[in-house]
Amino acid sequence: MSTTSEAPTELPLLGIDGSRFVDPAGHQVRLRGVCIGGWLNMENFITGYSGNESLMRSAVRHAIGDDRADRFFERLLTRFFDEDDARFLGDNGLNVVRIPINYRHFERDDRPFEIIEDGFRHLDRVIELLGRHGVYSVIDLHALPGSQNHHWHSDNPTHLPTFWQHRHFQDRVVNLWQAIATHYNRNPAVAGYNLMNEPADETGELVGPVYRRIFDAVREIDHDHTIYLDGNTYSTDFSAFDDPWENTVYTLHDYVAPGLGRGTCYPGDFEGTWVDKDSVEQKFLQRSEYARKTGTPLFVGEFGPIYTGDEEQDRWRRQILDDQLDIYRRYDVSWTSWMYKDLGRQGLVSVRPDSPYLQLFSDYVAKKQRLAVDQWGSDGEGPVEITRPVQELIAREFPNFDPYPWGRFDWVRTLLLNLLVAQPMAYEYADLLKGLDDSELDALADSFAFDRCAVRQSLLDQLKAG
Repeated sequence: MSTTSEAPTELPLLGIDGSRFVDPAGHQVRLRGVCIGGWLNMENFITGYSGNESLMRSAVRHAIGDDRADRFFERLLTRFFDEDDARFLGDNGLNVVRIPINYRHFERDDRPFEIIEDGFRHLDRVIELLGRHGVYSVIDLHALPGSQNHHWHSDNPTHLPTFWQHRHFQDRVVNLWQAIATHYNRNPAVAGYNLMNEPADETGELVGPVYRRIFDAVREIDHDHTIYLDGNTYSTDFSAFDDPWENTVYTLHDYVAPGLGRGTCYPGDFEGTWVDKDSVEQKFLQRSEYARKTGTPLFVGEFGPIYTGDEEQDRWRRQILDDQLDIYRRYDVSWTSWMYKDLGRQGLVSVRPDSPYLQLFSDYVAKKQRLAVDQWGSDGEGPVEITRPVQELIAREFPNFDPYPWGRFDWVRTLLLNLLVAQPMAYEYADLLKGLDDSELDALADSFAFDRCAVRQSLLDQLKAG
């Protein structure tokens, strides 16, 4: 079991009082911040590879060898978030960061239940840096053994969330959370534990009991930190819960469909449904009904539009964000926007086009966009001469097929583009690293350092005002 980390800051330990986050003196704290996606849980659209993280890491190891792969990833994790990043967030008035983590930093599949103590090193470093600048951390287990949902962001190499089918995977998560709770018990810079990102239990019958097991296991060790529970079906459905649990926040995710990859206008029609500020508010009220009914804090763990680089489109995408932030102010919502740093698609901070990283990978990223291999931000069609006939075939031959969670279109594009086409591209990413010397690999990782990135000023202004 892991040893306890030192509490690094003067930040007071947060708790909840009814619907409010409060410090020990009872003063309300409204949490506003970002998610550090793509760091301790890498994602394809954030750092530019294809497929899922474990596949990409394996391909890189095969391409350049274990030692040089370790050097590259270690430097990338260090440069991706460091002192300058923490200072930037604190100086701009943001006070919380949600940190997605992949279980593979803390446990190996071939040695289950053995906690990797070194896995805490980068997490400790960043929690301490953030606390030093007045920013709390929420630890978010984003990728679980077996994958708790259907998509790449749970490091899922398939389209099936097998976490729910195997007690073995669930036991490992209980063990991991006890290790995390032991490590961060009494650390006031940690605002709480987000036990599972975006669960997708098709039965709706497993998510509640599994949460109860993990919750009770954490509470055996840590009675003080707030626990954050995402709703089922990607943090939108809270029907599995009855009475609220003590010191617990029920976290919703609140993406607006036109702000994602297939959006064309706002306000306006989106696939047969009119979407404007009123409908955005109604969707938020639907998703937050459980928290409002039970008088627990309102917390949106993820939200935010995807940007295109086309100013006309990005103008109305910024309007979506303005409307959401206005709604959150009116309902006294705490939030963490998705996300902090990437290659320019959605992040508050992004790698510059003239960086060594994008100089090497820009053509590769363009190919990914052309083939729509990243689900996040693409139209889901890519090469329409291939994809549309397959979509039409499935629709014609199986007219009643409506698979969980997001229906036929998403199911087909996941299999066809995000797996069948994306996975071979992971090896192409790795091949681009072949032949580079250590200084060149270092320069790629250093491209993610804050002082070599660009700030999306319009987004910063919106978040500061939110």
